[in-house]
Amino acid sequence: MNALDTLRNDLIERILTINSKSYLSALSKILENSELNSKTISLTEEQKLMLELSDADIKNKKTISQAELNKADLKWLKEL
Repeated sequence: MNALDTLRNDLIERILTINSKSYLSALSKILENSELNSKTISLTEEQKLMLELSDADIKNKKTISQAELNKADLKWLKEL
């Protein structure tokens, strides 16, 4: 038995001893979330370009605060 199998079996044994429904529910949620995060997401070329442009904006300090963005949004909405 390799280290992965040993670890898996140890975890299974420990889980089988848990009697708390809330603890098991929390553990289940952790496992569900980790499954979602482990999936690879494919990006389109356009999405990759947008991310590269965003990184460049951050490096060149071409950003504004959330408060400034909210103010600009309100101004824009009033102009409609």
